[in-house]
Amino acid sequence: MNLDLNTIIQIIIPIGAALLAFILGYFLRKYLAEAKITSAEAEARKIIEEADKGAEAKKREAVLEAKEEVLKLRNDVERDNRERRSELQRLERRLVQKEETLDRKVDSIEKKEEGLNKKEAEIDAVKTQLSEVYKRQLNELERISGLTSEDAKQILLADIEKEIQHEAAVLIKDIENKAKEEGDKRAREIVSLAIQRCAADHVAEVTVAVIPLPSDEMKGRIIGREGRNIRAFETLTGIDLIIDDTPEAVILSGFDPIRREVARIALEKLIVDGRIHPARIEEMVEKAQKEVSNQIREAGEQASFETGVHGLHPEIITLLGRLKYRTSYGQNVLKHSVEVAHLSGLMAAELGVDIQVAKRAGLLHDLGKSVDHEVEGPHVTIGVDLAKKYRESYDVINAIAAHHGDEEPKTIIAVLVQAADAVSAARPGARRETLESYIKRLTKLEEIANSFEGVDKSFAIQAGREVRIMVKPDKIDDLSAIRLVREIANRIENELEYPGQIKVVIIRETRVVEYAK
Repeated sequence: MNLDLNTIIQIIIPIGAALLAFILGYFLRKYLAEAKITSAEAEARKIIEEADKGAEAKKREAVLEAKEEVLKLRNDVERDNRERRSELQRLERRLVQKEETLDRKVDSIEKKEEGLNKKEAEIDAVKTQLSEVYKRQLNELERISGLTSEDAKQILLADIEKEIQHEAAVLIKDIENKAKEEGDKRAREIVSLAIQRCAADHVAEVTVAVIPLPSDEMKGRIIGREGRNIRAFETLTGIDLIIDDTPEAVILSGFDPIRREVARIALEKLIVDGRIHPARIEEMVEKAQKEVSNQIREAGEQASFETGVHGLHPEIITLLGRLKYRTSYGQNVLKHSVEVAHLSGLMAAELGVDIQVAKRAGLLHDLGKSVDHEVEGPHVTIGVDLAKKYRESYDVINAIAAHHGDEEPKTIIAVLVQAADAVSAARPGARRETLESYIKRLTKLEEIANSFEGVDKSFAIQAGREVRIMVKPDKIDDLSAIRLVREIANRIENELEYPGQIKVVIIRETRVVEYAK
């Protein structure tokens, strides 16, 4: 093939240009890539250098903070150490001072012991000398007196015993007189104040009740055909109905005051109604029993309210109400119990004792009398059992048990109730006493006093409140009179029952008579 040069040149030039462009492009891209790589590396180195610089700065800051913390801890530790060293030094100084003080005390004690040892030695020597002198004097006294030491000792002890007995009796008498003066004065003040502040009404009940009738014709209705109404009435009430010659009146007689009250109310209702037969009698008796039960409960509640004693068991309230219909020597027992409660409370206030407990014990002291006709035994024992049953306090139980001396009073409350009971029973007009029992009590008083050896005469005076005893002066001296009056008083307490107290007085008189001629 024949190609000319121009054609070849024309073919080669484009190819060469393309090849050159390719080469130039290749190298240009390589250069640009290397430039980017170089720039990126430079940027990376710059970032690394900045990061290194930041890390170094943070490292330096962390190191500085750590150094500051270490320095602070070191300062705290050094400060604590300084304070501990200071405290240890102070304690050490105190210990040293105490050791020095103890050393000085030990030295002083040792010196005192040495002095005491010397004094003991001197005392032993003196004792030895005195013992020798005493023996010589004793031997000399035995030789002069002609008595041994034992004989002289017995004589001396006997003389001393007589002298001490005399002095003891005189001292006892003085103490008793002072105690009686102060005790009587204080007791009179308390009792008089209590009586002055306590006012109570007293009603004397009897064992019979008189029922007025509108006419004598009513007696026939009450008797009924062949006496059936009377029999029904007495059977239902347990009370004797006495119809005698008394005009327009009938008598109810019975020992139980509650039954008598039921019979009285029932009979009055029958008289007002006018229809009297066994069925009607039974109906009226039932109504009267309910009415009396209500009255009993109300009386107990009133006594509790009047004395200010609250919190009593309902059964105790009922038992207290029953005392309204109970009398003792003519004295209403409920009124007496209320009065004893007031007196006990007033005396407790004067002595600074619990007033409520004293009132409670005074109000309940005769509780046993409400059922003593139904339960066997003395009213004191019955009252104690009832108080225990209804869980009263120990003070109240002891006061009930001791108010008549059956037990020893173990609390001040018991003594106050005992005194209040005696005051309420012994005051004028409180109780009625028959002439026969009165004379017997006075006679018994004189018999007790005359039964003692050395008594010449005795006289019961002041309605039995005092007994005066004349003694034989040659048999009873002043000291024996003190012993005798105690024995007589104790025997009166043990053998007689009496309200209040009895004063025992012994009179010893020596008369010497001579006639001038």
